[in-house]
Amino acid sequence: MSHRRFWALIATMAIAITACTSPGASPAGSPAGSPAGSAVAGDCLVGVSWNNYQQERWAKADEPAIQAALTAGGAEYARTDARDDESQQLTDIDSLINQGADVLIVLAKDSVAIQPAVDKAKAAGIPVIAYDRLIFDSETFYISFNNQGVGAAMAEVITQEVTEGNYVIIKGHQADPNADFLRAGMEPFLEPLESSGAIEIVFEDYTDTWRTEAAQENMETALNQVNNDVQAVISENDSMAIGVIAALDRVGLAGEVPVTGQDGDKANLNHVALGNQLVDVWKDAFALGETAGNVAVQLCGDTAMADVKAPDTLKDHVRPDSLDAVDFTTEDPDGNEVTVKSIILKPTPVTQENLNLPIDLGWLTKEEACADVDAATGPEACK
Repeated sequence: MSHRRFWALIATMAIAITACTSPGASPAGSPAGSPAGSAVAGDCLVGVSWNNYQQERWAKADEPAIQAALTAGGAEYARTDARDDESQQLTDIDSLINQGADVLIVLAKDSVAIQPAVDKAKAAGIPVIAYDRLIFDSETFYISFNNQGVGAAMAEVITQEVTEGNYVIIKGHQADPNADFLRAGMEPFLEPLESSGAIEIVFEDYTDTWRTEAAQENMETALNQVNNDVQAVISENDSMAIGVIAALDRVGLAGEVPVTGQDGDKANLNHVALGNQLVDVWKDAFALGETAGNVAVQLCGDTAMADVKAPDTLKDHVRPDSLDAVDFTTEDPDGNEVTVKSIILKPTPVTQENLNLPIDLGWLTKEEACADVDAATGPEACK
């Protein structure tokens, strides 16, 4: 894969770069560094509203990295877990506001339904960081990975592997803007092959709340519709890829049909090693959490959103071209243009060829990545 060509393309894409509250546990994860562009926060409470804390990466990486950055900046942490309930998330944010939160970090279940809570925070003078999922409000600060870049990475790798045949696209939750950002990123790689007739997208649909079971149902539907005649599957994340692989396994196609994913979940990186998943686009959540905590400290210190900077401790595989906050422009569901200040990190496509990278950086152990892999025939990282 030509990473130079990949990132050159991303530079031209549509990213316009112009329930109960509980105290946090002891901080862990990557070193947070000093908050860029501001003094140490001092007396600052940062409230984090998780839409669903049950996904593996939140507790493993994002939260401990946020906590470490807050501790380094002298700030305190409180969190809520809405357990995938939109109404509960609104209640949770009310609770965080009432506790005296100075900054909110919000992983929104629904980027539109969250707006009343955002409005309350703004009325109280509390800055809101939209964490990994965009909120359609120009007064929020957006921190995420280049999600069109994630989609592009998936599509580039799989179209190099499968140049003709039937494709299935398993998209994420329809109310999450990331699902459409990812799909838009795929298009420059898929469209030429579709236009030439080399590939056909025989099934494409959203998946409720990115659930494994719902993705498996979608994949089973796709297989039934084309009598198992599928040559490639683009799954927009890892939890759904597990469902896709299970559906393929039921008809004897696991390991035969390439599958994509993202998030770097341990089970999926193991599937990469085993050959059941072609690529896992890893979004280093330690770096994302570090960035969010660092930015929260800056906002606690009254840094204007336009003056916020990414931490200078970010490693090269995630570090944006500029550490300065940049404009991110998109359209809301009604077609209105929305521009927010943002820090957008780089994703990292992981295949068998560079599986050693997340292992070397401590994301998972060699034993976890290489479970049940034949050391003689498996990838180099497992030897």
